[in-house]
Amino acid sequence: MNKLRKIKDTAYKWVFFAATLFGMLALVVLVIDIIYQGMPRLNWDFINNFPSYNPERSGIKAALWGSIWVIVLTAPMALVLGVSTALYLEEYAKKNWFTRLVQTNISNLAGVPSIIYGILGLALFVRAMSLGPSILAGAFTMALLVLPIVVVAAQEAIRAVPQTLRHGAYALGASKWQTIRGIVLPSAAPGILTGMILSLSRAIGETAPLVVVGAFVFVRFVPEDPLDKFTVLPIQIYSWVSQPKQEFHELAASGIIILLVVLLLMNATAVFLRNKYQKRF
Repeated sequence: MNKLRKIKDTAYKWVFFAATLFGMLALVVLVIDIIYQGMPRLNWDFINNFPSYNPERSGIKAALWGSIWVIVLTAPMALVLGVSTALYLEEYAKKNWFTRLVQTNISNLAGVPSIIYGILGLALFVRAMSLGPSILAGAFTMALLVLPIVVVAAQEAIRAVPQTLRHGAYALGASKWQTIRGIVLPSAAPGILTGMILSLSRAIGETAPLVVVGAFVFVRFVPEDPLDKFTVLPIQIYSWVSQPKQEFHELAASGIIILLVVLLLMNATAVFLRNKYQKRF
């Protein structure tokens, strides 16, 4: 009996190892292929040129600036709304059926397909608010997309602050808001920032919501106003991949490298902030 149990344990161990190895090998092969195709085209002209029908003169400048605009506008919206919602649910709201209903809906919204948010953004921001296919409409839509993730991450960070710290502040005569501002938020800040950056990492790689909102595929200018038309890195990459010429596929690989570098920098920032400011109670 013991021998059979050991055989099963060993079998499960190797099955799990094989699954892990398969995923890692697939990722390594994909990254090597992207680097092999994209590195020869990756130079300053590629970063500084606008897209063109001639692959030799085509670049990613408009899409790179469009992504920066969208993320810079999305971040404060998601941060303010997400942290405010998390503070209300954790610090002010009574634990009753309504709070549980709101919490359940927030958790479910985190799993809704991103294109649904695009349809909502099209109806609400582009048409009802008459913002048109602008950067601001795209930023509002992406803020809605990442908002459930920010709320859940902020709630977890706030919940991790020990009650003894709150009780100590109350014992010294601090009010509810003074305790939140002076004790809870500083202690929860690393977790909140980590969740925020990781959610923005998802937003910068999303394509479907912005396509529905009306982001353009071919843009030959740098946006100067939140109401300007725009494109973003994933849409530009998709446009190049759909072209029949091999040269455009190489440009798409170069664009993927740029996008991967941006994502890795954002994730590295999240890890740095968590390790540097995380407090152990």
